Amino acid sequence: MQSSQSNTSLFSDADNTAALFAEVIIPLALPQNYTWRIPAHFQQSVQEGSRVEVQLKNKKYAGIIKTLHTNKPAAFEPREIMNVLDADPVVYGGQLALWQWIAGYYMCSEGEVMNAAVPANLKLSSESILIWNEEYGLDFSNLNDEEYLVAEALELKKELRLSEVQQILDVTHVYPVIKKLIEKRVCYVWEELKEKYKPKTETYIVLNPVYHNEDLLARLLNEWTKAPKQLELMLAYLHIIKAEGEVTQPALLKKANASTAQLKGLIDKKILVAEKRDTSRLPVLPKNMSLDFTLSAAQEAALEKVQQSFAEKQVCLLHGVTASGKTQLYIKLIAETIARGRQALYMLPEIALTAQIIRRLQKHFGGNIAIYHSKFNPNERVEIWNKIKSGEIKAVLGARSALLLPFKELGLIIVDEEHDSSYKQHDPAPRYHARDTAIYYASLHQARVLLGSATPAIETYHNALAGKYSLVELNERFGEGKMPGIEVVDLKQVPAKDKQKQMFSPQMKTAIEASLQQKKQVIIFQNRRGYTPYMICSVCGWIPQCQHCDVTLTYHKAKNKLACHYCGTVYPVINTCAACGSHSFMQKNFGTEKVEEVIMEDFPGARVARMDYDSVKGKHDHDSLIKLFEQQRVDILVGTQMVVKGLDFEHVNLVGILDADALLNFTDFRVNERAFQLMEQVSGRAGRKDDKGKVLIQVTNVLHPVLQFVQQHNYRLLYEYEITNRRHFFYPPFSRLIHITFRHKEKHIAEEAANLMVQGLQAFKSNISGPAEPVVNRVRNQYLQDILLKLPKDAATISNCKMQLHQQVIIIHTNKRYRSVDIIIDVDPA
Repeated sequence: MQSSQSNTSLFSDADNTAALFAEVIIPLALPQNYTWRIPAHFQQSVQEGSRVEVQLKNKKYAGIIKTLHTNKPAAFEPREIMNVLDADPVVYGGQLALWQWIAGYYMCSEGEVMNAAVPANLKLSSESILIWNEEYGLDFSNLNDEEYLVAEALELKKELRLSEVQQILDVTHVYPVIKKLIEKRVCYVWEELKEKYKPKTETYIVLNPVYHNEDLLARLLNEWTKAPKQLELMLAYLHIIKAEGEVTQPALLKKANASTAQLKGLIDKKILVAEKRDTSRLPVLPKNMSLDFTLSAAQEAALEKVQQSFAEKQVCLLHGVTASGKTQLYIKLIAETIARGRQALYMLPEIALTAQIIRRLQKHFGGNIAIYHSKFNPNERVEIWNKIKSGEIKAVLGARSALLLPFKELGLIIVDEEHDSSYKQHDPAPRYHARDTAIYYASLHQARVLLGSATPAIETYHNALAGKYSLVELNERFGEGKMPGIEVVDLKQVPAKDKQKQMFSPQMKTAIEASLQQKKQVIIFQNRRGYTPYMICSVCGWIPQCQHCDVTLTYHKAKNKLACHYCGTVYPVINTCAACGSHSFMQKNFGTEKVEEVIMEDFPGARVARMDYDSVKGKHDHDSLIKLFEQQRVDILVGTQMVVKGLDFEHVNLVGILDADALLNFTDFRVNERAFQLMEQVSGRAGRKDDKGKVLIQVTNVLHPVLQFVQQHNYRLLYEYEITNRRHFFYPPFSRLIHITFRHKEKHIAEEAANLMVQGLQAFKSNISGPAEPVVNRVRNQYLQDILLKLPKDAATISNCKMQLHQQVIIIHTNKRYRSVDIIIDVDPA
């Protein structure tokens, strides 16, 4: 709401109706929501959560009413809303409260949250229309040729859309012509909101009601003498209607092997009738529930403890080792939630994981469960949105964006692999963490939250031990499976000539050969995609870099291109050194593409596949590759983090980690935690049921403490090691972090703006680190400066700091010199 409002109830002069105002969220990064007046003729139809058409600075928006009230803003005269777009709200009050919390906690605007939450096709788009000015007359003598063509068409049609102007002039860039026509008062511009969502329609064929009389239908068929193909169509129709109950036009034509012209003959004779019906783009499954599995004794005990904990606390951490059967517990809890008439949300960190699990859940829940993630097209998203809002869909499986869906009666949120950094949104705003946001959202619905992980985040485990969350542990694998044995291979012991020629130690090659001989499958993990992370001139040491970012270029052999993994720019392969003119380059290190190539050379009989961002970009690519691996049509799967997160394969007995040093040497306070999580998770893919499995970790620093924790599969040792360091250096969970990034095309401007921020935050001087350049200090031609705030976990201090941050951003941006500096505030950076 506006900050200055009167408390008196107003009455309009025209009809003595109480004046009504609406605080409306529009999809813009406004510092606060604007207030509009509700005209008297709309006062009976407006509702909080409904979309309304509003105009701001000559542009129209579909906004959502946050609150209705009778307090007229004192500082300005509010404009009237132009139209009410919905008979029923598109979001509930719970979503609006969640948006407000996200905006406040993560320091963004509610408009930015709305932009992220609402499907694109519900936001509508503003389309410019040129309207003929009747007062202009017919004197076109002062117009040039292009202006004349448009003016002539306008005089005839009275209005033109931009696309029509483009067709008339046969060019795409028409704004200069339109600008001149407006200046000469030939026309003016009007903005129209355009509905983008279009329901999918299907043509159904039905029998004319006259022939519902069986005697008439029998007489029709018996007396048929001409048009044998039409008779064949009729018989096909009767067969389908009896078998399936409904007949679509494509199904009928396919069954009868007929043409649309032949079908049209029956429609013209009024024997059959064609009807257009709205149909769902989503797969339709029967809404049955079948839980055809039995829990082990350990699972039963864990489930009982989770259920008991929900009676006492809202949040429970289920700490279960890899392959302990956590998913089966989730299924039981979802079934209980649906049985109580409430909805469940099952969250996974990445869509790569949803492909395998959705098949299991659909087997148990049929059409009661839906999947939701970023690969769906805009129209599919609207349909899922509406089905969840109506309560038709009882359970949702999705990535972090699924949290922003309009649940009607939410009862349970499951956050699987809760430690995963993919739950944190980075760009654009809102930069929310889905795990933490889920806990707040659940509190609005009096729902319960189950956090599941074999390697919980340090902060989460700390909260559980402190009693903020309940803690339930599941320490044995399902089906008496054993934890895999882990062997560390010291790369320093590999002869230098071998190390240069190949990426596999002799121990790794021997283990792969043994697995293939046993008809088992192998997963090879390398956390770099591409062929070669960088190339270096063997004469002078020059390394090709991105023109827009201060990073080396990665060579992709399949495309024969160099690519920047920060901005996405692609370059031709460089054969001549820019520094010394030499043509001799060495390829340093290796990515998944090169690993795949070497494996195919070393193991020619093996079927090899690769799973990384480059190889699985399509909507169904993840699922197709996972199915091939499940069906044992792939022997060796090479991949990045995609292969380690929660996927379950029965026949994998070897996992190889090629370069553990790369995981252990990041400049981040969470490096040990992340390395342990990644290695423990990837090792969890090895050995299921009666096969113990084996993990080989190639590394040079064999004395690193994290490797010892991984070898023992001992999360508690890692936690105790990390919590001591975190306490000593005042990192989470003992502090709250706010990371501020300054971006500008000129380096000194970014530095000056960052120093101004530090000066403005003198009250928190002891909590500030920086400003400093990050490791990669230029991305997309923007120079970066970072500031890190480490604040005590005191609500008043954090609130005061956020308020001062907001004020300093405004002060910096009021200075013309720094107006174009991007200031990005990330609360609780992951």
